[in-house]
Amino acid sequence: MTTHGSLANIEKLESDLWEAADNLRANSKLTSSEYCMPVLGIIFLRHAANRFEIATRQIAEDQKAGKMPKRKIISADYVKRRALFLPEEARYEHILATPTDSDLAEVVIGAMTAIEESFEPLRGVLPKDFGIFERSVLEDLMKTFNSDALRAATGDVFGRIYEYFLMKFAMQGAQDNGEFFTPPSLVQTLVNVIEPDHGVVADLACGSGGMFVQSSHFIEAHGGDTMRKVTFYGQEKTATTIKLAKMNLAVHGLEGHIIEANTFYQDEH
Repeated sequence: MTTHGSLANIEKLESDLWEAADNLRANSKLTSSEYCMPVLGIIFLRHAANRFEIATRQIAEDQKAGKMPKRKIISADYVKRRALFLPEEARYEHILATPTDSDLAEVVIGAMTAIEESFEPLRGVLPKDFGIFERSVLEDLMKTFNSDALRAATGDVFGRIYEYFLMKFAMQGAQDNGEFFTPPSLVQTLVNVIEPDHGVVADLACGSGGMFVQSSHFIEAHGGDTMRKVTFYGQEKTATTIKLAKMNLAVHGLEGHIIEANTFYQDEH
């Protein structure tokens, strides 16, 4: 499954993934609010692994072609290619290879911590409450997001999956009144009117960051490089929602300056 796959195929993948993950939720007797962040964290982890593997191949090809010197690879080489450098303990295949008698939740938490330590914009953002799952449920969840289709998926597909899961969690009431999520179609309409192709994009009630993501889609549909064209600034009053937004940006290979504040009373930017 890639971005060249049909829209119907991607929609089927989204719904199949949701059905599989939601069945696990039902079997675990967890509520949507308990389940939301860890599931989105697994999507983020699978996506980070894909970007890492693609960037690793690109770096090897560039070195072979003489486009970059043959030297020790550093984290910045990955960031330049809109990927995160993943320490070995944070790589999806490494986690799945965890022995059956070990604490899988601790291994996943260690992976999230390692990513945060190597990439400052995500520090304190990634979920670590994987201990709520029985091992079998967490292992099945990891395997759900390790299908052939997902191992081959590009960033655009993962962005869609992340947004789809946000929408479904919002519909289930994972946050009060679903306040973290505005439907992409509405945000896309706003972006098409505003045409944010340069400068500062500010959303002072940014929720899970949909305005930033749709702005990026707009820019790149017109041949631009988002991180060279615009800078994202956001405010949001709920700490958990800020984490959703920063993960959403990272899943799309983006960064933004998002601060916890109630915009009615504070202008942090």
